[in-house]
Amino acid sequence: MEYIKQNRGNLPDLKVNIGSLEIANPVMTASGTFGYAREFENLMNLHRLGAVIVKGISLYPRHGNPPPRIVETSCGMLNAIGLQNVGVDRFISEKMSYLENLNVPVIVNILGDSLDEYEEITARLAGVPGVAGIEVNISCPNVKKGGVAFGTDPAMAAAVTAAVKSKADVPVMVKLSPNVSDVAVIAQAVEEAGADSLSLINTLIGMAIDLKTKRPALANVIGGLSGPAIKPVALRMVYQVAQAVSIPVIGIGGIETAEDALEFMVAGATAVQIGTANFVNPRASEEVIDGITAYATDEKLPTISSIIGTLDIG
Repeated sequence: MEYIKQNRGNLPDLKVNIGSLEIANPVMTASGTFGYAREFENLMNLHRLGAVIVKGISLYPRHGNPPPRIVETSCGMLNAIGLQNVGVDRFISEKMSYLENLNVPVIVNILGDSLDEYEEITARLAGVPGVAGIEVNISCPNVKKGGVAFGTDPAMAAAVTAAVKSKADVPVMVKLSPNVSDVAVIAQAVEEAGADSLSLINTLIGMAIDLKTKRPALANVIGGLSGPAIKPVALRMVYQVAQAVSIPVIGIGGIETAEDALEFMVAGATAVQIGTANFVNPRASEEVIDGITAYATDEKLPTISSIIGTLDIG
């Protein structure tokens, strides 16, 4: 059944709690798919979102990878943007003046190549008006450990979490990589290091080939796969992690409709992030909120949080 916006009288309670952060509804935007939010201001009502998670921010500006860096795939897309961004100082001076006036929490995704960089970015964001939380991208390579991604090793994932927590004055969400053998082990290490919540999954590693040229479709050769193709993998990992930790889990991966979002919540997610769908339908997040509202009304739920983790595997 497709749930759409209808006039149903009194609206249900869609509030959920991500640790100490309460949001008006469980729908967030995924980092890297929503720019700095202003890009969407004429396409949707930003004030309806549960939270905005901005494009990943590094210590210094990054120009990203050379093109081509996006390619469409079956039921999804590959990207190798290379984490292009304005850097933390320009983000604070040029972007936060707009973001702090939104009537929704702003969560800043951060990335680094060393523990020192993660700490420094977090320190610079401390006390900045409008910053309601930090999401830590641990899929980045640790340059001091031979380029191994922080998120593929429990000890390194815990170390970067602890580093960020030591400087943060807002709740810290850690974004997990799916490119590991056991995501629950990583999740538990991050929880023990002090994470307030977890978001998953980041993109899966993939590639595409142009048969006409016999060259990689991406200049970077490999990229991150996202979109509907990864939803079953994401749903499975969210379920596994929700069983393994006691902190809130935020589901990401192929969510396009309210039905998708609700599946993640039943699997154990407290909230969700809308990512690749934003490129196809800029109003996707609003439509998911409408659909969740309709579902909660039709099912006579006192609060949407009552469906979290209700999967019946008996």
